[in-house]
Amino acid sequence: MTAIDPGVELPATAENPPQVDNLDALESEAIHIFREVAGEFDRPVILFSGGKDSTVLVHLAHKAFRPAPVPFPLLHVDTGHNFPEVLAFRDDLVARDDLRLVVASVQDYIDDGRLSERPDGTRNPLQTTPLLDAIGENRFDAVFGGGRRDEERARAKERIFSLRNAFGQWDPRRQRPELWNLYNGKHRPGEHVRVFPLSNWTELDIWRYIQREKIELPEIYYAHRREVFQRDGMWLTSGPWGGPRDGEVVEEKTVRYRTVGDGSCTGAVESEAYTVDDVIAEVAASRLTERGATRADDRISEAAMEDRKREGYF
Repeated sequence: MTAIDPGVELPATAENPPQVDNLDALESEAIHIFREVAGEFDRPVILFSGGKDSTVLVHLAHKAFRPAPVPFPLLHVDTGHNFPEVLAFRDDLVARDDLRLVVASVQDYIDDGRLSERPDGTRNPLQTTPLLDAIGENRFDAVFGGGRRDEERARAKERIFSLRNAFGQWDPRRQRPELWNLYNGKHRPGEHVRVFPLSNWTELDIWRYIQREKIELPEIYYAHRREVFQRDGMWLTSGPWGGPRDGEVVEEKTVRYRTVGDGSCTGAVESEAYTVDDVIAEVAASRLTERGATRADDRISEAAMEDRKREGYF
């Protein structure tokens, strides 16, 4: 019998199946979901915030349909309180990749009286009405989101294909089984389906994929110097959303953002993670999800996210 050189890679056979790592499996699942939606629905759209998860979604959509262009537009619900770096990144990506962008503006709704500012100044909960109106006006029947099950309890309950009723509301009792990666996109006129290709990914998976694929992100995801003040255990930065309040001291610190959203409720974390490798090491050592650590709107109550999802939120 001839000895096998351990340094020689053998061809894949039934006895020696090809090795698929975790990122390959997650990527393959997400691409499969994108193609399923393209085959089942008439007018899909990708929710895009400029954050890491939605940027990974766009990257996966390119992979799913290349060399053809991404066949779906992007939809951004702009609170008017977004970080300037994120908006600049959004516009650069749309121009670079020749994508179509639909913007639903919370500020427009406030200006014409359809919505009112909240006493706490937070606009995240105000996104629901512009989102649902944009879905209805554009007749979007499938809406891709970057939600992951590891982020928050309510998101852990949601299926990959999540049926929403004619009012955009989520009912956990109407969740459908998804055995053997079979997805049921059937819906009545007026209803739509939220689709979550990243459901089975973790924050660490996202960052390892960003590293492997060399995906660009807004610079605020990496350590930088910024003036911040502390509120409810989080480092917030001042902006058009207001702050600091009386007694809140502004300090300059080295921070980064683990998630991006409305500036009034999205906190930074102290960090020396200047590169993707640094971030991966930091996330691997963390015991808090990014939403639990840096999103004030999720701290209102234990069911805060689930309550918003029932109303039609992301």
